[in-house]
This record gives sequence, C-alpha cells and structure tokens, in this order.
Amino acid sequence: MSARRIAVVSAGLSNPSSTRMLADRLATATIAELAGSGIEATADIVELRDLAHDITNNLLTGFAPPALESAINSVVSADALIAVTPIFSTSYSGLFKSFIDVLDPDALTGMPVLIGANAGTARHSLAIDYAIRPLFAYLHAAPVSTGVFAASSDWGSTADDVAPLSARVERGARELAAAVAARTPVRDADPFDPATYLGEGKSFGHLLGGLAGE
Repeated sequence: MSARRIAVVSAGLSNPSSTRMLADRLATATIAELAGSGIEATADIVELRDLAHDITNNLLTGFAPPALESAINSVVSADALIAVTPIFSTSYSGLFKSFIDVLDPDALTGMPVLIGANAGTARHSLAIDYAIRPLFAYLHAAPVSTGVFAASSDWGSTADDVAPLSARVERGARELAAAVAARTPVRDADPFDPATYLGEGKSFGHLLGGLAGE
C-alpha cells in the first residue's frame, strides 16, 4: 500500500509556541491512527513563522521565493492537511490567512483537512466553526467534522477532565486518518513525464502523431 504524506501547517508566532505543540500532537496521533490501519504515513511540517517575509513578498510581487515555493508544493501535493492557527481578534491569524491567499484557489479541492486552533481562553473555541471551517469550505477542501481547539488551560494542571485535549486530539486524528484511508493516494507527478499532461499511456509519439493528423 502506498505511503501517505500529511502536510502540517503551523501559524504560531512565538518559538516555541502552543500552536506548534498542538500541530505536532495532531500529526503524531494521525500517523499513529494510520499505522494502526496498516498505512504508512509521514508528516511535512510547514512553520509559517519562518516564511512570513516570503509570504509578504509573494503577495506584493506574485512570485514565491524558493523556500515558500517548496512549502506550497508540500501542502498542495499532500494526501491531507493539518492546519493550526492561533486565534486573534476572534478569528484566524493574519499570517495564516496570508498563506492561504498565496495558494491556488483550487489547490485544496477534495483534500481532507483537520483544523486546529488555540487561544488564551476557551471562549474563542467557536472560531473554528464560524471562521476557519468556512474558509476551507470556500476552497472546496474536505474538513473532518471534529475541529480541535486548545486553550491555555488545556496545557496545565487545570485542564478539562470531562473532554480532555488528548481525547479531542485522538478523535480528530481518527477522523482524518479515516478520510485519508478512503482517498486514493496522491501520486507525485513527474513534470518531464508526457503522461503528466498528455494522459496515462501517452507519449510524445502520440502528440506528434496528432499534430501530423494521424
């Protein structure tokens, strides 16, 4: 069975950040769930903090510097996406939205997405459903039903005992793993392979033959 690749986008601004901590936990849990189903998977981490200047330059010029281009390719060619953002002013961060804005609008069509968010207080937990989920719906992605929110208290001794963060992480990971398992594995296209743009089984001979009227 083909190995799967999960892109993990973390939009935290500090280093270290609770956003990255949540992203890592979601990625680890998803890979473990897939392994339990006999599916090998790896995670590619995209730390937006390191790409902030490149993202701004891309918005201004329309061209992606090499590091940003590599990150974009990692995301759009993945089998699934884990996207985690801090909540600022009741919504996703500007850095997170700016990265989404430099993606091709159709690049995430049909892609399973596990949404994560964090903030200082649980009062912002609904931002996942009223702000972030509609964004991915607009992009025709396929967010799983569970979004995982972590407040500052979830990392301390006063964490919620009724619905602990670990249980929410595991539930989201199960849903994403199931969506990945049900989806045809993404095959990296070779830009020099004629089949990439002529169709499977085609060659330059078919193209030349077509041009010659054969």
